[in-house]
Amino acid sequence: MRILAIETSTMLGGVAVMDDARGLLSESRSAVKAGHSGRLMPEIDTALNRVSLTLADIDALCVTTGPGSFTGLRIGLSTVKGLAYSTGLPVVAVPTLEAFAWNLPAFAHPVCPMLDARRKEVYAGVFDTQGETITRLMEETSIKPDALASELKKYKKVMLVGEGAVLYKEVFMSALGQSALFAPAHLMVPSPASVAELGLKMALKGEFEDPATLSPRYIRKSEAELKKK
Repeated sequence: MRILAIETSTMLGGVAVMDDARGLLSESRSAVKAGHSGRLMPEIDTALNRVSLTLADIDALCVTTGPGSFTGLRIGLSTVKGLAYSTGLPVVAVPTLEAFAWNLPAFAHPVCPMLDARRKEVYAGVFDTQGETITRLMEETSIKPDALASELKKYKKVMLVGEGAVLYKEVFMSALGQSALFAPAHLMVPSPASVAELGLKMALKGEFEDPATLSPRYIRKSEAELKKK
């Protein structure tokens, strides 16, 4: 089976193509200032062209569903829905933080990916990645960094990844001391390849979603909605 994965949860997103027999075939990532809208379809075309493939060679589509950038998630989901409707390809939905945790498969300690949620909060979850599948140790939530640090004190060691870990590094170092581990720079960003790998595992199990009802998992209301209160 061959899958096309799309990651648009943050301003650094991308596309990956993976095959269950040959592994990762193509991956591209790029930082965008104005959003993913204008570049996503060309990037999909480029990712496929690099390995001499077309959408006709793809068996399933995969997309991250959040949490993350509200606009980015909408763009990624609408793109995948459009492709699914036009090609008839099945769709797999992968939680953003779960895919992010899979940047560190078979890691000896819990992994806590976090994204900047603004309003001095982070989107975060805690996962065990030691097995063939990911085990969720803490549900994804929007939380203050100091409150998250208190939750993480139960672990002897915990790996922190993501822009939230970078932004609030001093908070976690102060609260957790040597228990806090920080991933190297290349693992601090979402990986389309990780999305593709998890999506492929789900696709092989037949875990598909109906494109018509597929929606972003925001966790909390948007800035505009919050300002209305």
